[in-house]
Amino acid sequence: MRYRLDLVLKPAEGALVRVIGMAERRGFTPCEISGRPDGSGGPWRLQLVVDGQRPAETLRLQMQKIYDCESVEVTPLDETATLEAVA
Repeated sequence: MRYRLDLVLKPAEGALVRVIGMAERRGFTPCEISGRPDGSGGPWRLQLVVDGQRPAETLRLQMQKIYDCESVEVTPLDETATLEAVA
């Protein structure tokens, strides 16, 4: 199953690595990543699409424990819609 994680991260060194590493350690494969800073040195807005067979709620709860993660929302994605968007 594919999920999109919408994250807000503190602009800290290594924050992105910690987020991707957490997803991988929890059994999810990162498929797409996009993000942007807000331009004023404030938080980063990040979208991470992952694929995995485990419950997404487990990943959401673990992501919230990362010090640099201010918020995280998980949205299930329809795999056929994701593939069509890429094509």
